[in-house]
Amino acid sequence: MITINITAKSTEGTVKQIQEIIGGTIIERWGEYILSVNNNIATGKITFITFEWGGSVLEYDITFLEDITLVMDTSEFNPIHFTYLTEGHCFHRFELENKKRKLTQFQSVIITSKDGGYNYGYFEKNVKLNIHVIQISRLKFIRKRLNDASQLNKRLYEVFYDQQHENVFAYFGTYNLKLANLIKRYNKVKQKGMIKILIKEGIIYQILSEHILQHNKDVKTNKQPNTSLSKKELNSVRKIAQKISNNVAEDYNVEELAITLGLPQAKLQEGFKILFSRTVIEYIRHVRLEEARDLINNTDYNISQIVYSIGFSSRSYFSKIFKKKYGISPSKFLKNKQNVTIKAS
Repeated sequence: MITINITAKSTEGTVKQIQEIIGGTIIERWGEYILSVNNNIATGKITFITFEWGGSVLEYDITFLEDITLVMDTSEFNPIHFTYLTEGHCFHRFELENKKRKLTQFQSVIITSKDGGYNYGYFEKNVKLNIHVIQISRLKFIRKRLNDASQLNKRLYEVFYDQQHENVFAYFGTYNLKLANLIKRYNKVKQKGMIKILIKEGIIYQILSEHILQHNKDVKTNKQPNTSLSKKELNSVRKIAQKISNNVAEDYNVEELAITLGLPQAKLQEGFKILFSRTVIEYIRHVRLEEARDLINNTDYNISQIVYSIGFSSRSYFSKIFKKKYGISPSKFLKNKQNVTIKAS
């Protein structure tokens, strides 16, 4: 096992101290830093961006080939960590705890420690990791953005306003696929230079907001992950949902989807309700309508062409459910778009 002691005062310093132990090279492009490593300790990359308002983003897309323990001294750098894993798992514990807490795939996790204490992070060897961490320096964030943190849940509010960093805080939340989709968008930004950083910064605010909304919802409902499905089964449901989203026009059948996954229909429906708060049919209808809206906005298709391209056979049914979802008929939506285009030209 390899132990890495982190005493840095910033995200940049943290990554450099990791580099001292696992090796690799760091390159920088427009404020985005990438540590790439490929040796007998690890293979993959660690990426980070730091923003002037007190936030930073740290991403692990890496497989450690040895068991790794990060020992993080919070005397100098003690941010709130908003953490989400899209792949793999890891463990965390505070200094005075004996038991490790497991961070699992698709789970919103918020952690902070006392000043002068220690956080311990544990990464098992040969586990492919994809971890997205937003780190917030509390006072700087609030002062820079003039945020009304009193709108947050009471405990989270206290963490943001804990000026002396005297409190520990650990929230291990429920499954949240909205975060996975936002992180996917974040990683797929194709623009270059400063435009890329600005777009990513905007998505970071959405990810942070989703973490906070999920926390407040779970506290209000006292909800904990409760499902008969295994993580592997949930991941299979997520993948079939992604396939539906990428190919909305196909003629999907709940029974056939369940057979494809090797799951009973009841478990398939349970998975969609947990991950998307929708039944399978409701999810298919939702992604088709989202695709229709995008086609109206971004193509010259007429309504009939759009209806056909998203897998509906009835234009009247499509118009009915589109208006119910968006509060406007598709033909009027298209007309408004055309009027805006004419005015702009």
